[in-house]
Amino acid sequence: MNDPLAQYYHCPAGYARFAPKGPLSATNGYFRFGKDAICYGAYYGHPAAEAPTGTLRDALYDVEFKNGKTYLPFDPSQVVDNLRCEMYVNDWPHTGPTSAFAKLYYFIRPGLSIGVRRHLQKLHFRGWDKRPFPRWPVDCSVDNLFERLLLLSIKSSGAERIPFIWFWPDGASSAAIMTHDVEEVAGRDFCANLMDIDDSFGIKASFQIVPEQRYRVSKEFLASIRDRGFEVVVHDLNHDGHLYKDRKEFVERAAKINAYGREYGAKGFRAGVLYRRQLWYEALKFSYDMSIPNVAHLDPQRGGCCTVMPYLVGEILELPVTTTQDYTLFHILNDYSIDLWKQQIEIIMQKHGLISFVVHPDYIVKHRERSIYEALLGHLVRLREEKGVWIVTPGEVNRWWRQRAEMRLVENSGDWQIEGPGKERARIAYASVQQGELVFALPAASDCEMSQLTPRSQS
Repeated sequence: MNDPLAQYYHCPAGYARFAPKGPLSATNGYFRFGKDAICYGAYYGHPAAEAPTGTLRDALYDVEFKNGKTYLPFDPSQVVDNLRCEMYVNDWPHTGPTSAFAKLYYFIRPGLSIGVRRHLQKLHFRGWDKRPFPRWPVDCSVDNLFERLLLLSIKSSGAERIPFIWFWPDGASSAAIMTHDVEEVAGRDFCANLMDIDDSFGIKASFQIVPEQRYRVSKEFLASIRDRGFEVVVHDLNHDGHLYKDRKEFVERAAKINAYGREYGAKGFRAGVLYRRQLWYEALKFSYDMSIPNVAHLDPQRGGCCTVMPYLVGEILELPVTTTQDYTLFHILNDYSIDLWKQQIEIIMQKHGLISFVVHPDYIVKHRERSIYEALLGHLVRLREEKGVWIVTPGEVNRWWRQRAEMRLVENSGDWQIEGPGKERARIAYASVQQGELVFALPAASDCEMSQLTPRSQS
């Protein structure tokens, strides 16, 4: 029960002392852990709810402290896995790649105009804003759960503060990545212009390239991306919506996708339409994936991983999509501003998480959409300068997160030190409780001052 907290914060294992309060139920259900973390899993002593609606039992009322341990009525490992891997979604046949809507839509899609496509998608998404879970516009249930567990650890251990390895290098407040899914010929042909735009703001991005059928992918085109310091990521096989339709066919397609990954020198993958089945990921031979949305209310496959932090799915590091895609913003929500993006950024930064964007070159060719994208880039630059946001490529986040996972804190004569490759960029932070709230303190660049950071709940 203690591993998830130590893995999330990379704090010394001795501070995390949790134990089960009793035997858990044979079935899973919904409950809360504080006001801002909806959980799904087995429970002890009380029946969990069948749906994430109405009044959910707060597990905090069932927590007990004894002999320096915290006794929980649920298993944090199970709950975290259930949320990150979307195990709470029991209606995939009706919303995923095998649904009747998906089969019909992708059968007739080649002959549909973009206007008709928008109309059908809006019909499919109607009622999305009434769904209580995951919480729109960003769900931080996993992150809130870990904050609550860390707070309980401080209380039960009697420690004044708990050291941990800060989430991002050089004390960055949060991280941000820009990703570009290249869907059609028009998008491919706009990539050079888009790199010019990104470069003008000092931001590098990844370009997700569809290997088959959509457009010709030449070695020169791939080199034009890499030579400018941008990254190439494999984007599905042919983006036909059928990647996860059948297990046997998926394995066959995955072999081809892996071959393209080797040919392109790509370390990352993203499925078309953000379709995913995380239990099948072992067939994909990539270092990181970017196919899982934080909240999927406006994606064909419902669900969401409910976290704004990277996490491992087997050997693959998941970099979740934590903001609304440009196509959804413009054509489903009919919102031609960066207001929603700014709202999502603010929530993610409160958790010091990963701010990740999907912006298609296909959809920002026109001046109106392009000007909105440039406004977003300008906002990100200000956050980099004023708030210390680390804006990098997905590959750099992948490398850092894996380095951090191998680091450990070692006590030496009463002082804590970080050991492991990359430690020169890592920072030790301290978690404490002030007026009942969890507070993070992070050494300033001079190491003579401490900056105080308080994680805030979603408002």
